[in-house]
Amino acid sequence: MSSPDIVSILENSKEFDRVRKEQEDILSEINKLHKKLQATPEVVEKPGDNSLARLKFLYTQAKDLSESEASISNLLINQIDALLPTGPQGQTRRRIGNEQKRKRVKTESDISRLTPNMRSQLEACASLKGEQVAARVTPRNADKDEWFVVKVIHFDKESKEFEVLDEEPGDDEESSGQRQYKLPMANIIPFPKSNDPSSAPDFPPGKHVLAVYPGTTALYKATVVQGPRRRKTEDYVLEFDDDEEDGSLPQRTVPFRKVVPLPEGHRQ
Repeated sequence: MSSPDIVSILENSKEFDRVRKEQEDILSEINKLHKKLQATPEVVEKPGDNSLARLKFLYTQAKDLSESEASISNLLINQIDALLPTGPQGQTRRRIGNEQKRKRVKTESDISRLTPNMRSQLEACASLKGEQVAARVTPRNADKDEWFVVKVIHFDKESKEFEVLDEEPGDDEESSGQRQYKLPMANIIPFPKSNDPSSAPDFPPGKHVLAVYPGTTALYKATVVQGPRRRKTEDYVLEFDDDEEDGSLPQRTVPFRKVVPLPEGHRQ
C-alpha cells in the first residue's frame, strides 16, 4: 500500500463530497422552482419568464452530477480494490499496476462520456473566456446574495468551475486591487451580446430583473418601468429596490446589455 495511492483516494473522496454538495444545492433550487410553479402555474405564460428554461437547465445539471457521482464511486471502488491484499506480495503489486492503468482509461472515458446537451453547455461556458459576466460571489448560505461584474479568465470543463476576476473591487474590500474567485456554473449569468440587441430577453414592465446599478460594477434587484424596444433605444428604465430618494424610487436608465433575469430565490 503506497502513499500516492492513498493520496489519490483522498483526492477523489474530496471530489465525491464536492459533487454531492453541488447536487444538494441544485436539488434545493429545483424544489424552490417546483413550489413556485405549483403556486402560480400561470407565470410560465408571461413574456420574459424563464422558469421552464431554468428548470430544464437544473434537471440537466442534476442528471450530469448524478452520472459524475456514479463515475467517482466506481473509481473509488476500483482504487480500494487495488489496495486490498488478494495474494502474494508480488502479485498484489502487479494487480495494483494494472488497476491504475484501468483507472486512467476509465477516468478519460468518464470525461468524454457526456450528454450532447451538457457538452454544448460546457462549450458555451468555455467560450465566455475574456467576456464580462454577472457573478454571485457569496456562498449559498450567506444572508444575502452579492452579484458583481467580473471577467472570465478560464473555465474548467472537468470541475465545471469558472475562474473569474473582479477588476474593480469596491472601497469596502479587505484588500486593494483585483480579486479572483472560483465559482460553479450556477453562480454565473452571461450578459446579452452588446452588438445584437435583438437576441436579448425582452423584459416587460413590472418584471423583476437583476441589473448593474449605474456608475458601479454591482448588480441589484430592479423592476422594469419601460423596455428598450418600446422606447426604440438600447436602454431599460428601471427602479432599483432600496434606492429610495425623498420617499420615492428614482427611475434610472441602464443599457440592455447590463440587465439579466433575476435568479430564483434571490436575497438582497
